[in-house]
Amino acid sequence: MAVSYKKLWKMLIDRDMKKKDLAEMANLSTYTINKLNRGDNVNTDTLAKICRALNCTFDEIMEVLPDTSTRD
Repeated sequence: MAVSYKKLWKMLIDRDMKKKDLAEMANLSTYTINKLNRGDNVNTDTLAKICRALNCTFDEIMEVLPDTSTRD
């Protein structure tokens, strides 16, 4: 299952914020920001920190992409 954080990056652009600003507001490490940047999975505590800092919900910062692998 792939996850996309494009909505988060767009929200930061719309709010004229940098990833560094988000890291400071949500108390996130650069490692976590890099995981988000790569589209890696992060735990729900991390997503909750982001949502509290940005006053938004999970569906406003991420989306689960359909699985593109074929199943036999």
